[in-house]
Amino acid sequence: MHVLTLEKLAKDGLLAGKRVLIRSDLNVPRNDEGAITNDARIEASLPAIRMALAAGAAVMVTSHLGRPKEGVLRPEDSLQVVADRLGELLGREVPVVQDWVDGVEVKPGELM
Repeated sequence: MHVLTLEKLAKDGLLAGKRVLIRSDLNVPRNDEGAITNDARIEASLPAIRMALAAGAAVMVTSHLGRPKEGVLRPEDSLQVVADRLGELLGREVPVVQDWVDGVEVKPGELM
């Protein structure tokens, strides 16, 4: 069986200029104030994100936080705290796009 991996696609130059959606488990534990208490899941996502960015892809990362209810937008379910930590670890801003179903503008080398 022939399996295409992100690493193989990146090495072959097949990610350059492409939009890459990475589904990560970023459901990190938080304290009562909403601060992240363990960022291991964010750290584990970094190699794939860095690889896609380095390969010239436009990168979108998706996940969930907590147990959101479909169609209900609550501040405590926002991934902003995760995006902020991811931005700290990557040394760049990571914007959160709430209404992405109708499409978003993301250029190669950008991350959201």
